[in-house]
Amino acid sequence: MEQIIEGIEGDYIETKKDHLFFDVKGLLHPPDRKICFLRFYPDPAGNRIKNGLRYKKTYDLKERFEFLNNNYPQYLFYSQQWDVKLQGVKNEDIKKIYTPRKYLKSLIHRSNLTRLEKCSLELYRLFISEGNLPEYAIGISGSPMVGLYKNDSDIDLIIYGTEISKQFQEYLPSIFENNNFCRKYTLSEYQTHYEWRVGGSNIPFDTFLFTEQRKLHQGIYKGFEFFIRYIKSPKDWGGSYDDYKFKNLGRISLKAKIVNSDDSIFTPCSYQIEPQKILHVDIKGKEIVMKEIKEISSFRGRFCEQAKAGENVLVEGKLEKVYFQDKLSYYRILLQDQVLDKMIVLN
Repeated sequence: MEQIIEGIEGDYIETKKDHLFFDVKGLLHPPDRKICFLRFYPDPAGNRIKNGLRYKKTYDLKERFEFLNNNYPQYLFYSQQWDVKLQGVKNEDIKKIYTPRKYLKSLIHRSNLTRLEKCSLELYRLFISEGNLPEYAIGISGSPMVGLYKNDSDIDLIIYGTEISKQFQEYLPSIFENNNFCRKYTLSEYQTHYEWRVGGSNIPFDTFLFTEQRKLHQGIYKGFEFFIRYIKSPKDWGGSYDDYKFKNLGRISLKAKIVNSDDSIFTPCSYQIEPQKILHVDIKGKEIVMKEIKEISSFRGRFCEQAKAGENVLVEGKLEKVYFQDKLSYYRILLQDQVLDKMIVLN
Protein backbone atom coordinates (compact mmCIF):
# COMPACT_ATOMS: atom_id res chain seq x y z
CA MET A 1 0.00 0.00 0.00
CA GLU A 2 1.32 3.41 -1.02
CA GLN A 3 1.90 6.37 1.28
CA ILE A 4 -1.27 8.41 1.90
CA ILE A 5 -0.70 12.16 1.69
CA GLU A 6 -3.43 14.59 2.74
CA GLY A 7 -4.15 17.92 1.06
CA ILE A 8 -3.99 16.80 -2.57
CA GLU A 9 -6.34 16.67 -5.57
CA GLY A 10 -9.70 15.23 -4.53
CA ASP A 11 -9.46 16.45 -0.91
CA TYR A 12 -11.53 19.31 0.51
CA ILE A 13 -10.54 21.95 3.05
CA GLU A 14 -12.77 23.63 5.62
CA THR A 15 -11.57 26.96 7.01
CA LYS A 16 -11.52 27.78 10.72
CA LYS A 17 -13.19 31.19 10.79
CA ASP A 18 -15.33 31.72 7.70
CA HIS A 19 -16.98 28.29 7.27
CA LEU A 20 -15.76 28.08 3.68
CA PHE A 21 -15.10 24.85 1.79
CA PHE A 22 -12.41 24.63 -0.88
CA ASP A 23 -11.51 21.77 -3.22
CA VAL A 24 -7.78 21.09 -3.40
CA LYS A 25 -6.12 21.41 -6.82
CA GLY A 26 -3.04 19.51 -7.86
CA LEU A 27 -0.48 17.49 -5.96
CA LEU A 28 2.33 19.96 -5.24
CA HIS A 29 1.75 22.87 -2.84
CA PRO A 30 3.70 25.69 -1.18
CA PRO A 31 5.04 24.92 2.30
CA ASP A 32 2.73 27.48 3.95
CA ARG A 33 -0.63 26.73 2.31
CA LYS A 34 -2.71 24.50 0.06
CA ILE A 35 -3.68 25.60 -3.43
CA CYS A 36 -7.43 25.12 -3.48
CA PHE A 37 -10.49 26.75 -5.02
CA LEU A 38 -13.67 27.89 -3.32
CA ARG A 39 -16.57 25.45 -3.70
CA PHE A 40 -19.14 26.17 -0.95
CA TYR A 41 -19.82 29.34 1.04
CA PRO A 42 -22.50 30.34 3.60
CA ASP A 43 -25.47 32.17 2.12
CA PRO A 44 -29.01 32.57 3.51
CA ALA A 45 -30.38 31.79 0.04
CA GLY A 46 -28.34 28.58 -0.30
CA ASN A 47 -30.04 25.23 -0.96
CA ARG A 48 -27.59 23.08 1.04
CA ILE A 49 -27.47 22.92 4.84
CA LYS A 50 -24.67 21.92 7.21
CA ASN A 51 -24.53 22.55 10.97
CA GLY A 52 -27.49 24.91 10.74
CA LEU A 53 -25.92 27.06 8.01
CA ARG A 54 -27.20 27.37 4.45
CA TYR A 55 -24.59 27.10 1.72
CA LYS A 56 -24.31 27.93 -1.94
CA LYS A 57 -22.14 26.02 -4.40
CA THR A 58 -20.05 28.00 -6.85
CA TYR A 59 -18.98 26.58 -10.21
CA ASP A 60 -17.57 29.24 -12.50
CA LEU A 61 -13.88 29.97 -11.89
CA LYS A 62 -14.25 33.68 -12.59
CA GLU A 63 -17.13 33.93 -10.12
CA ARG A 64 -15.03 32.21 -7.45
CA PHE A 65 -12.26 34.77 -7.82
CA GLU A 66 -14.71 37.68 -7.77
CA PHE A 67 -16.47 36.37 -4.67
CA LEU A 68 -13.24 35.92 -2.73
CA ASN A 69 -11.86 39.26 -3.91
CA ASN A 70 -14.99 41.03 -2.66
CA ASN A 71 -15.48 39.08 0.57
CA TYR A 72 -12.44 37.05 1.61
CA PRO A 73 -9.31 38.42 -0.15
CA GLN A 74 -7.09 36.64 2.40
CA TYR A 75 -7.65 33.44 0.41
CA LEU A 76 -6.10 34.91 -2.74
CA PHE A 77 -2.37 35.08 -3.39
CA TYR A 78 0.06 35.64 -6.23
CA SER A 79 2.23 32.58 -6.84
CA GLN A 80 5.76 33.46 -7.89
CA GLN A 81 6.26 29.83 -8.87
CA TRP A 82 3.25 29.67 -11.17
CA ASP A 83 3.29 33.33 -12.28
CA VAL A 84 -0.44 33.66 -11.67
CA LYS A 85 -2.99 34.70 -9.04
CA LEU A 86 -4.35 31.66 -7.21
CA GLN A 87 -6.75 30.71 -4.45
CA GLY A 88 -5.43 28.99 -1.35
CA VAL A 89 -5.77 28.45 2.38
CA LYS A 90 -2.83 28.93 4.73
CA ASN A 91 -2.01 25.98 6.96
CA GLU A 92 -2.94 27.86 10.14
CA ASP A 93 -6.40 28.66 8.71
CA ILE A 94 -7.30 25.03 7.97
CA LYS A 95 -9.91 23.59 10.30
CA LYS A 96 -10.17 20.18 8.64
CA ILE A 97 -8.98 18.31 5.56
CA TYR A 98 -11.60 15.93 4.18
CA THR A 99 -10.15 12.95 2.30
CA PRO A 100 -11.98 10.56 -0.07
CA ARG A 101 -10.61 7.35 1.46
CA LYS A 102 -11.61 8.33 5.00
CA TYR A 103 -15.07 9.28 3.82
CA LEU A 104 -15.49 5.97 2.02
CA LYS A 105 -14.51 4.08 5.19
CA SER A 106 -17.12 6.03 7.14
CA LEU A 107 -19.81 5.00 4.65
CA ILE A 108 -18.85 1.34 4.95
CA HIS A 109 -19.38 1.44 8.72
CA ARG A 110 -22.65 3.38 8.63
CA SER A 111 -26.15 1.93 8.30
CA ASN A 112 -28.34 5.00 7.76
CA LEU A 113 -27.34 5.76 4.17
CA THR A 114 -29.16 7.88 1.61
CA ARG A 115 -29.80 6.45 -1.86
CA LEU A 116 -26.86 8.46 -3.21
CA GLU A 117 -24.56 7.02 -0.54
CA LYS A 118 -25.85 3.47 -1.13
CA CYS A 119 -25.24 3.77 -4.86
CA SER A 120 -21.79 5.22 -4.24
CA LEU A 121 -20.90 2.15 -2.17
CA GLU A 122 -22.39 -0.18 -4.79
CA LEU A 123 -20.29 1.43 -7.52
CA TYR A 124 -17.20 1.18 -5.33
CA ARG A 125 -17.82 -2.56 -4.83
CA LEU A 126 -18.55 -3.06 -8.52
CA PHE A 127 -15.22 -1.49 -9.46
CA ILE A 128 -13.38 -3.65 -6.93
CA SER A 129 -14.98 -6.89 -8.12
CA GLU A 130 -15.11 -6.23 -11.86
CA GLY A 131 -12.11 -3.92 -12.20
CA ASN A 132 -9.58 -5.86 -10.12
CA LEU A 133 -9.14 -2.75 -8.00
CA PRO A 134 -7.56 -2.89 -4.50
CA GLU A 135 -9.84 -1.54 -1.77
CA TYR A 136 -7.21 0.90 -0.52
CA ALA A 137 -6.85 2.50 -3.96
CA ILE A 138 -10.29 4.12 -4.18
CA GLY A 139 -12.13 6.94 -2.42
CA ILE A 140 -15.28 9.03 -2.80
CA SER A 141 -15.01 12.81 -3.05
CA GLY A 142 -17.30 15.72 -3.89
CA SER A 143 -20.15 17.34 -1.99
CA PRO A 144 -21.21 14.16 -0.11
CA MET A 145 -17.77 13.98 1.52
CA VAL A 146 -18.31 17.34 3.24
CA GLY A 147 -22.04 16.86 3.92
CA LEU A 148 -23.22 19.45 1.41
CA TYR A 149 -24.80 17.29 -1.26
CA LYS A 150 -28.27 17.21 -2.77
CA ASN A 151 -30.27 14.10 -3.65
CA ASP A 152 -29.26 14.43 -7.30
CA SER A 153 -25.56 15.12 -6.69
CA ASP A 154 -22.88 13.25 -8.63
CA ILE A 155 -20.69 10.38 -7.48
CA ASP A 156 -17.07 11.57 -7.59
CA LEU A 157 -14.59 8.70 -7.40
CA ILE A 158 -10.85 9.04 -6.86
CA ILE A 159 -8.48 6.22 -7.79
CA TYR A 160 -4.94 6.36 -6.43
CA GLY A 161 -1.77 4.90 -7.91
CA THR A 162 -0.13 5.24 -11.32
CA GLU A 163 -0.09 1.60 -12.38
CA ILE A 164 -3.33 0.75 -10.55
CA SER A 165 -5.10 3.52 -12.46
CA LYS A 166 -3.80 2.41 -15.84
CA GLN A 167 -4.74 -1.21 -15.21
CA PHE A 168 -8.22 -0.33 -13.96
CA GLN A 169 -8.89 1.86 -17.00
CA GLU A 170 -8.51 -1.25 -19.17
CA TYR A 171 -11.42 -2.94 -17.35
CA LEU A 172 -13.88 -0.09 -17.85
CA PRO A 173 -15.05 -1.00 -21.39
CA SER A 174 -16.23 -4.42 -20.20
CA ILE A 175 -17.80 -2.91 -17.07
CA PHE A 176 -19.87 -0.56 -19.22
CA GLU A 177 -20.76 -3.37 -21.60
CA ASN A 178 -21.68 -6.06 -19.08
CA ASN A 179 -23.30 -4.24 -16.17
CA ASN A 180 -26.90 -3.12 -16.66
CA PHE A 181 -26.71 -0.42 -14.00
CA CYS A 182 -23.44 1.17 -15.16
CA ARG A 183 -23.66 2.82 -18.57
CA LYS A 184 -22.29 5.59 -20.73
CA TYR A 185 -24.22 8.77 -21.49
CA THR A 186 -27.09 8.95 -23.98
CA LEU A 187 -27.09 11.51 -26.79
CA SER A 188 -29.38 13.85 -24.84
CA GLU A 189 -27.09 13.62 -21.82
CA TYR A 190 -24.09 14.53 -23.98
CA GLN A 191 -26.07 17.52 -25.22
CA THR A 192 -26.60 18.65 -21.63
CA HIS A 193 -22.89 18.27 -20.93
CA TYR A 194 -22.07 20.27 -24.03
CA GLU A 195 -23.85 23.32 -22.66
CA TRP A 196 -21.91 23.55 -19.41
CA ARG A 197 -18.57 22.13 -20.54
CA VAL A 198 -17.93 24.12 -23.71
CA GLY A 199 -20.82 26.59 -23.72
CA GLY A 200 -19.69 30.00 -24.96
CA SER A 201 -16.88 28.58 -27.08
CA ASN A 202 -17.11 27.97 -30.81
CA ILE A 203 -16.57 24.20 -30.59
CA PRO A 204 -19.24 22.40 -32.72
CA PHE A 205 -21.34 19.78 -30.93
CA ASP A 206 -20.25 17.00 -33.33
CA THR A 207 -16.61 17.74 -32.51
CA PHE A 208 -17.35 17.68 -28.80
CA LEU A 209 -19.37 14.46 -29.13
CA PHE A 210 -16.60 12.59 -30.98
CA THR A 211 -14.19 13.15 -28.12
CA GLU A 212 -16.62 12.67 -25.24
CA GLN A 213 -18.02 9.35 -26.47
CA ARG A 214 -14.55 7.79 -26.23
CA LYS A 215 -13.97 8.80 -22.62
CA LEU A 216 -14.17 6.10 -19.95
CA HIS A 217 -13.92 8.17 -16.77
CA GLN A 218 -17.57 9.25 -16.75
CA GLY A 219 -20.99 7.65 -16.92
CA ILE A 220 -24.29 6.89 -15.17
CA TYR A 221 -24.92 4.45 -12.34
CA LYS A 222 -28.57 3.88 -11.36
CA GLY A 223 -29.46 7.41 -12.42
CA PHE A 224 -26.48 9.14 -10.80
CA GLU A 225 -23.72 10.67 -12.88
CA PHE A 226 -20.27 9.53 -11.87
CA PHE A 227 -16.82 10.85 -12.61
CA ILE A 228 -13.47 9.16 -11.99
CA ARG A 229 -10.28 11.07 -11.26
CA TYR A 230 -6.97 9.24 -11.32
CA ILE A 231 -4.11 10.35 -9.06
CA LYS A 232 -0.51 9.33 -9.69
CA SER A 233 1.60 7.63 -7.04
CA PRO A 234 3.67 10.10 -4.94
CA LYS A 235 6.89 8.70 -6.40
CA ASP A 236 5.70 9.88 -9.83
CA TRP A 237 4.82 13.47 -8.90
CA GLY A 238 8.16 14.63 -10.27
CA GLY A 239 9.57 16.70 -7.42
CA SER A 240 8.30 19.35 -5.01
CA TYR A 241 6.41 22.61 -5.47
CA ASP A 242 9.63 24.61 -5.15
CA ASP A 243 11.36 22.56 -7.85
CA TYR A 244 9.13 24.06 -10.52
CA LYS A 245 8.68 27.55 -11.88
CA PHE A 246 6.32 28.56 -14.68
CA LYS A 247 6.60 31.77 -16.69
CA ASN A 248 3.49 33.02 -18.46
CA LEU A 249 4.35 34.10 -22.01
CA GLY A 250 0.85 34.82 -23.32
CA ARG A 251 -1.51 32.87 -25.58
CA ILE A 252 -0.88 30.54 -28.49
CA SER A 253 -2.84 28.50 -31.02
CA LEU A 254 -1.17 25.66 -32.90
CA LYS A 255 -1.58 22.32 -34.61
CA ALA A 256 0.32 19.43 -33.09
CA LYS A 257 0.67 15.66 -33.17
CA ILE A 258 0.18 13.72 -29.94
CA VAL A 259 3.24 11.53 -29.47
CA ASN A 260 2.36 10.21 -25.99
CA SER A 261 -0.97 10.24 -24.16
CA ASP A 262 -0.12 7.88 -21.26
CA ASP A 263 -0.80 10.64 -18.72
CA SER A 264 -4.09 11.77 -20.26
CA ILE A 265 -6.22 9.97 -17.66
CA PHE A 266 -4.61 11.61 -14.63
CA THR A 267 -5.34 14.86 -12.80
CA PRO A 268 -3.44 16.92 -13.70
CA CYS A 269 -3.39 15.48 -17.22
CA SER A 270 -0.67 15.96 -19.83
CA TYR A 271 0.12 15.08 -23.44
CA GLN A 272 3.53 15.00 -25.07
CA ILE A 273 3.36 16.70 -28.46
CA GLU A 274 5.22 17.37 -31.67
CA PRO A 275 4.20 20.84 -32.89
CA GLN A 276 3.37 21.12 -36.58
CA LYS A 277 2.21 24.67 -37.21
CA ILE A 278 1.74 27.80 -35.12
CA LEU A 279 -1.54 29.42 -36.11
CA HIS A 280 -1.51 32.46 -33.83
CA VAL A 281 0.61 33.87 -31.02
CA ASP A 282 0.14 36.72 -28.60
CA ILE A 283 3.21 36.33 -26.45
CA LYS A 284 5.64 38.47 -24.50
CA GLY A 285 9.26 38.78 -25.53
CA LYS A 286 11.06 37.14 -28.40
CA GLU A 287 9.50 34.74 -30.86
CA ILE A 288 9.14 31.15 -29.67
CA VAL A 289 10.88 28.24 -31.37
CA MET A 290 8.05 25.86 -32.25
CA LYS A 291 9.94 22.62 -31.63
CA GLU A 292 10.62 23.65 -28.02
CA ILE A 293 6.91 23.28 -27.14
CA LYS A 294 6.79 19.76 -25.69
CA GLU A 295 3.57 19.42 -23.71
CA ILE A 296 -0.12 20.18 -23.28
CA SER A 297 -1.23 20.17 -19.64
CA SER A 298 -4.39 20.86 -17.64
CA PHE A 299 -5.81 20.60 -14.13
CA ARG A 300 -9.35 20.49 -15.54
CA GLY A 301 -11.11 17.15 -15.85
CA ARG A 302 -12.73 18.11 -19.15
CA PHE A 303 -9.35 17.74 -20.88
CA CYS A 304 -8.67 14.21 -19.58
CA GLU A 305 -8.75 11.50 -22.28
CA GLN A 306 -9.11 14.26 -24.86
CA ALA A 307 -6.77 12.79 -27.49
CA LYS A 308 -4.77 9.66 -28.23
CA ALA A 309 -1.21 9.08 -29.39
CA GLY A 310 -0.89 9.49 -33.14
CA GLU A 311 -3.77 11.95 -33.45
CA ASN A 312 -3.45 15.54 -34.61
CA VAL A 313 -5.00 18.29 -32.50
CA LEU A 314 -5.76 21.97 -32.60
CA VAL A 315 -4.86 23.45 -29.23
CA GLU A 316 -5.34 26.97 -27.86
CA GLY A 317 -4.19 28.02 -24.42
CA LYS A 318 -1.60 29.76 -22.27
CA LEU A 319 2.03 29.30 -23.31
CA GLU A 320 4.44 28.83 -20.41
CA LYS A 321 8.15 28.33 -19.87
CA VAL A 322 8.73 25.44 -17.48
CA TYR A 323 11.79 25.61 -15.24
CA PHE A 324 12.87 22.66 -13.10
CA GLN A 325 15.33 23.42 -10.32
CA ASP A 326 16.03 26.82 -11.93
CA LYS A 327 16.88 25.34 -15.34
CA LEU A 328 14.67 25.80 -18.40
CA SER A 329 13.26 22.36 -19.22
CA TYR A 330 10.67 22.97 -21.94
CA TYR A 331 7.63 24.98 -23.01
CA ARG A 332 4.07 23.85 -22.42
CA ILE A 333 0.53 24.92 -23.26
CA LEU A 334 -1.69 25.10 -20.17
CA LEU A 335 -5.45 24.69 -20.66
CA GLN A 336 -7.49 26.39 -17.95
CA ASP A 337 -10.02 28.87 -19.37
CA GLN A 338 -13.57 27.51 -19.74
CA VAL A 339 -14.32 29.43 -22.95
CA LEU A 340 -11.02 30.41 -24.56
CA ASP A 341 -8.98 27.23 -24.15
CA LYS A 342 -9.56 24.20 -26.37
CA MET A 343 -8.08 20.95 -27.60
CA ILE A 344 -9.77 19.54 -30.67
CA VAL A 345 -8.92 16.28 -32.44
CA LEU A 346 -8.45 16.91 -36.16
CA ASN A 347 -8.24 13.33 -37.43
